[in-house]
Amino acid sequence: MNQRAYPTAGIAAERVQSHFLERHQVEQARRTKDLATVPDSAAIEALVDCAFWASLRHEERFPPRVSLGFLSAAQARVPLTFERPLPLTPEVLTRLAPAVERPGIHLGVWRDDNEFYIWGATRTLPALCFVLEVFDPGLLVIKRRRAQETGKFVNVAVLQGDRIKVVDNHALSLSDSPLIVAALLGLDSPPSSVDFVDALIQLSVSMRAHGRGGSVLIVPHGTQAWRESIIGPTQYSVLPPYSELGSLVFQPHEESVQWSEKLRRSVDLIAGLTAVDGAMVLTDRCDVLAFGAKIGRREGYPQIENVIDAEPVEGSDARAVHPSQLGGTRHLSAAQFSQDQIDSVALVASQDGGFTVFAWSAVKNAVHAYRVEALLL
Repeated sequence: MNQRAYPTAGIAAERVQSHFLERHQVEQARRTKDLATVPDSAAIEALVDCAFWASLRHEERFPPRVSLGFLSAAQARVPLTFERPLPLTPEVLTRLAPAVERPGIHLGVWRDDNEFYIWGATRTLPALCFVLEVFDPGLLVIKRRRAQETGKFVNVAVLQGDRIKVVDNHALSLSDSPLIVAALLGLDSPPSSVDFVDALIQLSVSMRAHGRGGSVLIVPHGTQAWRESIIGPTQYSVLPPYSELGSLVFQPHEESVQWSEKLRRSVDLIAGLTAVDGAMVLTDRCDVLAFGAKIGRREGYPQIENVIDAEPVEGSDARAVHPSQLGGTRHLSAAQFSQDQIDSVALVASQDGGFTVFAWSAVKNAVHAYRVEALLL
């Protein structure tokens, strides 16, 4: 691997390791148990370099999609261990990828002296475990497992070719950001909101996956004020409100494989509705009120002129822009809705994979547009 080094791997390693060291100190102060080993820069560079070259190969015409976890077999609860460890090489990763491409399965990588090897596979990872996922040729995402058992892993960095996006969770005022943005940046949600936020994150991922673009307006339950920002009667109004997702999220339940599968199916059903032209209206209790709704300017309210555009990655500065600079009609109408309905949040998925969260900022007295596609991979 050293002879054909991927230069970006070395550049990213130092920056990524500092993130893991910082988070490890935070969790140690909280006395979190069973923390993963913090990878040094050499380990990060070796895994990234190998995964990058593997991503450019093919196995029976299919590019590899694989997830690597940096942990020993002893740190996994129920490891699947090979009789003889395999060397960490692009060729080995490419051959193994078809066996572990399903979500939630990770190849375990560890080190003996200065040699890295694959010891097997696992579904369980310790808190703050370093995870590297190969998404597409040349596209890698570095993640860490949350301290809690549930929830999407926290994205740390996205590498695509020679481009590096390192997530900066200090770049935004988290106290003034929507719960979904704070959670994507790794901030723990209030216990009463954990399942709700996780459902919104899953919904966002599913919206991006269908590739047609879409909008979701999250409005307070029990009110009708949102209708003042909708043009004419909504063709696809839902009565009574569709409440399956809300019943899964807000009614007492125990975490289980069956519950998680029901949640996933409900999220995918609702995400499918966003493919219809117009916006879907969802309450903050996860009840679907309408889809295909046409957003207009609320009577008596000014036309939106600017939003604060921010991408929470290192080197990205917030700036005031006209919402049309972020996208087309969906972005402009979502920004207008967020200005007119300041107690609501709008999620917008673009056909090209972009994803923006619009929300009113009381601190800035303006609509904040959070571009979070790097956090959703």
